[in-house]
Amino acid sequence: MLNERLFLSFRHVMYSLRGGFLVRPLIIALTLGSAGALLSALEEAVPALSTWVPKVLFPSHADPQIAQVILGAIAASMMTVVSIVFAILLMTLTLASMQFSPRIIVSFARDRVTQGTLGIFLGTFSYCVAALPAARSVPQPFAPVLTVLGAMLLALACVAWLLFFIHHISQAISVNHIVEKIAGETEVIIDELMPEPRWRGRMAEASVPEPTEREAAVSSDVSGYVRFIDIGRLVFLARSYGVTIRIVRRVGHFVPAGIPLLTVSKGDRLSPGRCAELRGAFDLGPTRTLQQDIEFGILQIVDIALRAISPAVNDPSTAINCVDQLSRILIRFASREEPASLLYDPPGVLRVSMLWPDFERLVDQAFDQIRLYARADLAVSLRMLRALGDVARTIPEPAVKRRLAERGRRIEAGCAGKFDEDELGEVHLRVATLERLAGTPES
Repeated sequence: MLNERLFLSFRHVMYSLRGGFLVRPLIIALTLGSAGALLSALEEAVPALSTWVPKVLFPSHADPQIAQVILGAIAASMMTVVSIVFAILLMTLTLASMQFSPRIIVSFARDRVTQGTLGIFLGTFSYCVAALPAARSVPQPFAPVLTVLGAMLLALACVAWLLFFIHHISQAISVNHIVEKIAGETEVIIDELMPEPRWRGRMAEASVPEPTEREAAVSSDVSGYVRFIDIGRLVFLARSYGVTIRIVRRVGHFVPAGIPLLTVSKGDRLSPGRCAELRGAFDLGPTRTLQQDIEFGILQIVDIALRAISPAVNDPSTAINCVDQLSRILIRFASREEPASLLYDPPGVLRVSMLWPDFERLVDQAFDQIRLYARADLAVSLRMLRALGDVARTIPEPAVKRRLAERGRRIEAGCAGKFDEDELGEVHLRVATLERLAGTPES
């Protein structure tokens, strides 16, 4: 039980290292603070190090007041700049949340430049504060001039970094940059979950065994979204207990406390300790994350597209960009072998079964809501038809192509009630192209 908790905690910390304003800035600040303390101590232990500092910068290497003034001034200025950086961040997050979608705050929190900006400024402050005690007048005057030179170099680096940060944040607030970044992160998750290229001639139909009367449910003891499932651990536990596990709530689902997470065959073999071990394979939290949740990346882009085509915003160009990025995600997903829904150990003995989001579901998540809201926007509807055509060209399975063509006909039917026939010529052409790709008779 302890090992599972430690593994999930370690994974959560690693995810936070990439996706939060806590871990990476804290590591940078502690590292630079430790560097200031160690360098000043080393300089006091080895006085010859001070001779490397040019006399032009410090004519008197024995005046601690100069070192104190420089270190104190840099530390105070760094905290002023940190407050400015935080103000810029809060303004950016508020603007992005109101204009695009509250979900994209996760994407901003994962921005390494922003994390590095906070880290280097807080680290420079920590460096100066850690070095200040070494600059003293009693009992014996000592000026850590080499350490002070390091603080001055850090201050110059902070000035350059601040200019870079302002330039970066002006680009990061661009909706095209935001959508592209979300799509790229979603592709990374697809590559991690589905590393093998698809080799079969058709997409596998996901299925799990039907529940039986002997199954016993293992309920969640906390409420939250399923953010990560340690499938390997569940397979190991199922083999150890001699049971079969059927996962009821997959990644991305919200699970209230007391609702089953999974069911176990031969429920008489369960004990409170074993139930706790099974729960330990699930990481639940207050929000969805991109650890294993491909749908969450798609939903973020869909949210931006829906807000863009709302009457209050009326920005079809942004919605078109979102549709383009959604097609990119779907093409990447279609090119990979889908995760196995049935896991065996040893071969032939079913241990764990669960349903992953399949291609059909992801297509629905990507385009259904946009299709409904874009009926009166011909440009967005045309781009969706083109995106469906692009996806269809990458899929060899005729049945899937026919379902994509059916979605194209729904888009065509939605536009038919909003535009005159002479305006729908391009729509009809793109639907006809979809149907040719699917090998179905053109209507």
